Amino acid sequence: MKERDMSDKKVVKVIKREDRVLTKTKRGRSARQNKLKTPTDMVTTVSGWVNEFQKRQRDETSKAIESLIRARQPNEA
Repeated sequence: MKERDMSDKKVVKVIKREDRVLTKTKRGRSARQNKLKTPTDMVTTVSGWVNEFQKRQRDETSKAIESLIRARQPNEA
């Protein structure tokens, strides 16, 4: 068997109970905030898409109506 060097030893991190409780509560809050934020972001994004689509439709409809009105008017020369 090989002899172990000092560098082969595992490092053990000691976490005090108080620190562990604080870490869990911080993680819990951020997870809840992320869960709430994600649907909100999705709704905002989709609402933006719908608004852009509706605006484009209104603009195209306005242009089409204007061109129809111009076509029906008699030319004044």
